[in-house]
Amino acid sequence: MPENSPETMTRNRSIFLLSLGCSKNTVDSERLIGQARLKGLSFTDEPDEADIVIINTCGFIADAKTESIDEILAAAKKRKNGEIEALYVMGCLSALYAAELRAELPEVDRFFGTADLPEILDILGTAYDPATRFERSLLSPSHYAWLKLSEGCSRTCSFCAIPKMRGRYKSESIEDLLQEATRLKAKGVKELNLIAQDITPYGLDLYGTSRLNDLIRELSDLNFDWIRLLYAYPLDFPLEVIDTMRERENICDYLDMPVQHISDRILASMKRGIGKQDTIGLLESIRKRNPNIRLRTTMIVGYPGETRAEFEELLQFVREFRFDRLGCFPYSHEEYTAAYDNLEDNIPEEEKQERIGELMELQEGISEKKNRALEEKTLKVLVEEVEDNLAFARTEYDAPEVDNECVLDTAGIDIRPGDFCMATIEESSAYELVGRIEH
Repeated sequence: MPENSPETMTRNRSIFLLSLGCSKNTVDSERLIGQARLKGLSFTDEPDEADIVIINTCGFIADAKTESIDEILAAAKKRKNGEIEALYVMGCLSALYAAELRAELPEVDRFFGTADLPEILDILGTAYDPATRFERSLLSPSHYAWLKLSEGCSRTCSFCAIPKMRGRYKSESIEDLLQEATRLKAKGVKELNLIAQDITPYGLDLYGTSRLNDLIRELSDLNFDWIRLLYAYPLDFPLEVIDTMRERENICDYLDMPVQHISDRILASMKRGIGKQDTIGLLESIRKRNPNIRLRTTMIVGYPGETRAEFEELLQFVREFRFDRLGCFPYSHEEYTAAYDNLEDNIPEEEKQERIGELMELQEGISEKKNRALEEKTLKVLVEEVEDNLAFARTEYDAPEVDNECVLDTAGIDIRPGDFCMATIEESSAYELVGRIEH
């Protein structure tokens, strides 16, 4: 190999990769790092030590775009000043606005989209090898990982530009996912979190029907301690998945299903393909099939034209259905969406924030009561961190990064991140449990 070849030059350089946005983006970053490391490339966790910087951007909503642009600008300043030798930008924002970014940021050496892993490896001086496509360097704690079931989305939700950024829905095969999961288990992963833009139609494009239930059964047989389902679309959700969840001990009694709103008019304008009564019927069926399930959802408030009455309808729905976990976003008027092209963003930002406050105050009260019902119960928990005689853990009802944490006194107890233990809940608040470890 010539001494001044791109591969030789990159092998002698340190790379810093900043991964922004969602867990799907995290998996893309893990694949890039894992496959590059296999070829001998070196990565650092310290941006100031890097010769090459790669930023994996998010472009979903305005706040995410702003964060991505701020990080690019900071790195571009370093590139201009000669503090780094190369700056590459990848991911959703780059896919959506490559031409505009290229014109405004000449300091960036190259922009890549969301499906350009071979090209990124090539510019780093190494070749993409399909035989190593399952190799990942985990950016999450080593006891849990994300398994991305598919790429892209074929839904037409009016507020979302994901299909423009990531293309139409494309499932990974069951065989490939089992192979990737097996590799993750060999790395010590205990909790497998199944993700996609939408897990509901998994396999439809490959097999002609949803194969989500078949997949989770086969993953369950690999004997992970916990398997968790995230990002399920309500329309056409395969209810047999809930039966499998109830039957299989290592499939968490947990489902993340964003419903976004409950007003028929708004759901129709959002092009969700499902109305109020069918949404309620589905959620009731899920709870009936598995009474122990914890349901997480996401709502959007301040959608164009959302009246006070429609927002009150949403509040009443949440009040009556009592979701176990709930997140809320203000509507974000995004280019390359049907809502952007056809509707006026006519709810003032202040009003959006007030509505978020009302909804989350309601949910806080619901969460407080649900957590109080856990007091004096003994639950299996997974330890995330240990610090100063305290452990921070999660129950099977809590996903990484977004749900409750359980705080445990570890004085005199040898316990480490990634350990499971039994904990009796002694106190609670809306988003926190406090317990004692049972020996």
